[in-house]
Amino acid sequence: MKKWLLVAAMAATAVTGVAQAKEWKVVRFGIEGAYPPFSWTEPDGSLKGFDVDMANALCKQMQVKCKIVRQDWDGIIPSLLARKYDAIIAAMSITDERRKKVDFTHKYALIPNKFIAKKGSNIDFTKKGLKGVKIGVQRATTHDKYLSDNYGDSVDIVRYGSFDEAYLDLANGRIAAVLGDASALEEGMLKKPGGDKYEFVGPTLTDPKWFGEGFGIAVRKRDKDLTEKLNNAIDAVRAKGVYKQISSKYFNYDVYGE
Repeated sequence: MKKWLLVAAMAATAVTGVAQAKEWKVVRFGIEGAYPPFSWTEPDGSLKGFDVDMANALCKQMQVKCKIVRQDWDGIIPSLLARKYDAIIAAMSITDERRKKVDFTHKYALIPNKFIAKKGSNIDFTKKGLKGVKIGVQRATTHDKYLSDNYGDSVDIVRYGSFDEAYLDLANGRIAAVLGDASALEEGMLKKPGGDKYEFVGPTLTDPKWFGEGFGIAVRKRDKDLTEKLNNAIDAVRAKGVYKQISSKYFNYDVYGE
């Protein structure tokens, strides 16, 4: 009897192990769709941009079906943990704080961070100079944390759900500047009609303490196999020249770094 129970227990364990093993035939990517050139939403609701092209290239390399899921930034990590999708590719900086909740692939892009303001604004980027000055950021981002940690109550941080809202307030004079990824600010504001009235101002920010090690793909901690597959795929698309073909569509400079 005891022997039979032992065999049954071992069989149950084997079945459980098989059930837990994930065979990735479809990979669902959460993408914001409101952060050009990394992602934006077309009038028909489809998503375009660097992150979308990268997701499709990685799926092709992994020989899996790719599904893109649009997700607002505020809920992007909670929705991953709730299994709404399997990975996040959304210009998300790899930081120690985020690593407490999710795992990351190694970087797939590295972009400097800048401020934009109206030409001739002459903003003084010191604690004293920014006292009471309204600076726009996207809520719960590394830019938000950078301003909070370095300027505290000195600067008036105005938080938005998306950068489009921040650009509108900048154009209407409700805020003095916006802090974000240089490429996103360039595409979202400087290259748009009327963007010639604005310019990059202040310091270029790259300190990994706040801005991480670059942009990584976030994956649930339990899905170690998917993280490994994505890392291998990133290496492969770079080695094959696919990465360069994709990035050259959106950037006129190296967005990977070494």
